[in-house]
Amino acid sequence: MAVNGPLVGRRALITGGASGIGRACAVRLAADGADVVVVDRDAEAARSVAAEVGGTAVTADLSDLAAVDRLDLAVDVLVNNAGLQHVAPVHEFPVDRFSHILRLMVEAPFRLVRGALPHMYDRGWGRVVNISSVHGLRASPYKAAYVTAKHGLEGLSKVVSLEGAARGVTSNCVNPAYVRTPLVEGQIAAQAEAHGLSEDQVVEQVMLAPAAVKRLIEPAEVADAVAWLCSPAAASVTGTSLVMDGGWTAR
Repeated sequence: MAVNGPLVGRRALITGGASGIGRACAVRLAADGADVVVVDRDAEAARSVAAEVGGTAVTADLSDLAAVDRLDLAVDVLVNNAGLQHVAPVHEFPVDRFSHILRLMVEAPFRLVRGALPHMYDRGWGRVVNISSVHGLRASPYKAAYVTAKHGLEGLSKVVSLEGAARGVTSNCVNPAYVRTPLVEGQIAAQAEAHGLSEDQVVEQVMLAPAAVKRLIEPAEVADAVAWLCSPAAASVTGTSLVMDGGWTAR
């Protein structure tokens, strides 16, 4: 943790903080002075990231709502990042998997925000940053649960922005296209096998087809956007979606 910076004296909780975007956010917010809490179901990886940033690791499966309710939510910054993907046509989509994804990616963030807001209101300052997606703004076939969850997260974020504004709390989404994370790397490998393509061809011909900028986004880029939303420069930015999709939604 830095000895100075815009988040000195602030406690930040990051879900899914052990890898990918979550890990990048932990590193970036710690560099800005935050005391970081890394929440992840992978205990060993969470401890590793927490040790790296001088923070605290908490092991929790956020699809278990009782585990969510047991978390210490006396935090000033909440980054809702944990998520997963399942690809299947709607008529074949497993109903239990659909429920699991919505529980993890909509209901858990609701409970986390609900638990964190009293502390933020008492402090007169808070930042809620929801890692959404271009799929919070656009749909793709075969991703019914993920698209539904991200659209729901967008709505939750806007409601929190309206309720929290007068009490010093902002709430925003960050909406990247495909980010170079373990989740996306798994999707690349699966699609390569399913379509008989190389992994490079999947990235170029499938994933990046709708985007004008033909590259995967790096986790650190998303973390920089999160840090900016927590900075003094973004004090009047709330209820919005910060789109970093390489021009996907410009079409």
